[in-house]
Amino acid sequence: MDPVLFDAIEFAMHAHRGHFRKGTRIPYIVHPLNVGRILLECGCSEVVVIAGILHDTIEDTPVVIEDIRARFGEEVANLVFWASEPDKSDTWENRKRHTLTTLESATEDNLLLALADKLDNIRSICRALEWEGDAVWSRFNRPMDAQAWYYRNLVDVFQRRVTDEPGLSLTKKLQVEVEQVFQGVD
Repeated sequence: MDPVLFDAIEFAMHAHRGHFRKGTRIPYIVHPLNVGRILLECGCSEVVVIAGILHDTIEDTPVVIEDIRARFGEEVANLVFWASEPDKSDTWENRKRHTLTTLESATEDNLLLALADKLDNIRSICRALEWEGDAVWSRFNRPMDAQAWYYRNLVDVFQRRVTDEPGLSLTKKLQVEVEQVFQGVD
């Protein structure tokens, strides 16, 4: 493995230092590392894996896109920029609609990055439900039914847009997890 991958891990660890997953004591870095692992395991290019590891840095830390571009190159920077919500001050609904709309014209690499991100997020929710039950929903900006709307729409978009492996397998895994988490929610 190229040393730049390890550089990306160190960069992300530094950027996310002191951050935790919503409502938990789990260091935030676990999420971007899981996203990178999913992408690595399904055979994505090193550029996509590195972007997966760095995908939340400009959205959730003081890092700016120019930092990513200078250190990891244009391709990685473009993927990270694409994966970042444009305006965190906008409403949750508008931000999620923007994500869904953006996925409609996404490249294969963008789709794989988004799939790995959403798959790790829904897996985290699933594990939290096992430990905490429905109390987990108090961590989020919107209730369970709104989260169900978002994740089901994500599955719909991925099912329409993804046509090849490994995306098809990731989409199926996402669908199974979403159905498990939101069973019985209309």
